[in-house]
Amino acid sequence: MLRLKAILNLTGKAAVHSNEIGHCTRYLPTLSVIHSVIGSNVKDLPNLQITRNTSFFNKLPASELWKGVTSVSNAGKKRGRGRGVGKKIAKDLNRGQIIGVGRANIVWPGLSAPVLRGRELIQQQKLPEDPEHMKKLIKIRDEMGNFRPLRLNPIERGWSGAKLPGRSIGPPDPVGEDTFDGFDTKILEFKTVINMKGNFGRKRRLSCFAVTGNKRGLAGFALGKAVDGKAAIKAAKNRAGQKLVYFNLYNNHTIHHDFFSQFGKTKVFVSKKPEGYGLVCHRAIKTICEVVGIKDLHAKVEGSTNLQHIVKAFFIGLLQQKTHETLAEEKRLHLVEFKKENEYYPQVVASPTVCRKNEEILPNETLDLTQYALGDKIVLKKKKFPPFYTKLPSWEITMKKMENRRNHDKVRIQLLAEYGEIRSFLTDTYPECSLMKPKKAEDTAEQ
Repeated sequence: MLRLKAILNLTGKAAVHSNEIGHCTRYLPTLSVIHSVIGSNVKDLPNLQITRNTSFFNKLPASELWKGVTSVSNAGKKRGRGRGVGKKIAKDLNRGQIIGVGRANIVWPGLSAPVLRGRELIQQQKLPEDPEHMKKLIKIRDEMGNFRPLRLNPIERGWSGAKLPGRSIGPPDPVGEDTFDGFDTKILEFKTVINMKGNFGRKRRLSCFAVTGNKRGLAGFALGKAVDGKAAIKAAKNRAGQKLVYFNLYNNHTIHHDFFSQFGKTKVFVSKKPEGYGLVCHRAIKTICEVVGIKDLHAKVEGSTNLQHIVKAFFIGLLQQKTHETLAEEKRLHLVEFKKENEYYPQVVASPTVCRKNEEILPNETLDLTQYALGDKIVLKKKKFPPFYTKLPSWEITMKKMENRRNHDKVRIQLLAEYGEIRSFLTDTYPECSLMKPKKAEDTAEQ
């Protein structure tokens, strides 16, 4: 711009240096500006050629041009025009190609071959065609053009298809001597979070909530945030490995007793179950039990279903549970267990050092272990009403007709299991009272 001002001030000179005119052509659209200023001396000026140094192709790189063709605006996405846009992949035609090597197999000295080979000077020459080269290029380009979605084993999939929540991402990264052998990390929540500030504006990040454990009572959870998804997953996984807590399990398959825990508005009622029952609970609690080592459990969530609150409430309940010996010492009473598999036969599982007598037990004292462990809380159970047809007169008539043969199917199975045949208590005295056995095909053929 300084050169332009210098030229416009040269009204008294007869000519202008050609270099200065060349530098100012980018600022002068026509010769009328110089003609109006210099006047008759303009005939001594060299011919000026107006050029544009920018074009549509060198303003934006190739990636931005491709994005402008394939992307959809935010308004278009809201109207449903953004479906399937991300699946289109541009082919990189330069991939797999080498400078100097093409369809025509030609030797280029200094490019695809050395100039001198010993004392011999290599000349440019054409060699026989190489069909394998083109086959390789075609194969590479075909692989780039096909979009193949991620296919996972049904066991490795998360809670909903191929999404990250519920999927395993391996153990945390080793730190010194801690190699985290036997640990497994699972993602509980993966979402986009946005923080709006007055000076920085809208800040978008990815949040990952993960839990890790060694399936032997050691587990921890953590939250990681980052701009990149992989960085957020790595941060959550490594932080969870730094916040491990040990939980004492009962026979390495379930909890010691039923418990109630609460975090915020989320309430969790957890029940102890025998072996073979399985995990009947919220999917987040089920994932935690898998990394902790709990195999049999029943849990009911009431109130808010915020996932982070559910995880924190369940971890608090696991930390607050007490062993049988601790419960016996607190109550100073024998701890007796009744199991369905033992036909509810009483079994003493823990005894205190000093046991109280009957006179020392208060009349309103809680002696039920479940009620004591739940903190006098009661699980909400919906009342089940009988079917509507049980109140009809036709149902009573049907039940009277079936009274003579009710439970016959169960009695037949029990008799076959105990005696090997269907019989009554009069069969020994009166053999004719036994049920006639069907004749075999061999006996029929002999007759």
